[in-house]
Amino acid sequence: MSTDYDDLYRKLYRLFDGVTPLKTDCGVLCKGACCRGDGETGMLLFPFEKTSLPVREENGRRLAVCDGTCDRRARPLSCRIFPFFPTLDENGRVRIVADPRGRGVCPLVRHSGEALFDPRFLGRVRAVGCLLKKDPACRAFLTAATAEINETKALAARFDTRSDKKEEKSCI
Repeated sequence: MSTDYDDLYRKLYRLFDGVTPLKTDCGVLCKGACCRGDGETGMLLFPFEKTSLPVREENGRRLAVCDGTCDRRARPLSCRIFPFFPTLDENGRVRIVADPRGRGVCPLVRHSGEALFDPRFLGRVRAVGCLLKKDPACRAFLTAATAEINETKALAARFDTRSDKKEEKSCI
């Protein structure tokens, strides 16, 4: 049985109709930083995901490139779930994490432990992971993204630890 990806993504997109990370407009906090494209950077497209935005390849991955003026109804899935991402734990269970790859853009990633996120939004990001992991190509994509996210978190933790030690030494 093959996956009808167009139908799958339409279903996933509809999950986010009227639901955002916070119960209020999170764009007020950062003046819509995540929606200010520069024509060079982009959002990762999921396997077989189609978009009306320009697409470029980077390191074997497809990125939807936006200049910051896209039609919100045409946003790719990565935009809809940002700043979170569904990851897979060692047992294949879906876990939702604040995506550290968005740290430079989104204050919610930097302060995810303090923000009061809309549980409906988080539940829908989890539903995305649960639906995608059923498809072999999407599961492989989630597995690779999970590894990248874990590597990014580990690297950030190493730098955070080193900077703390440097501060301690300079205070002695």
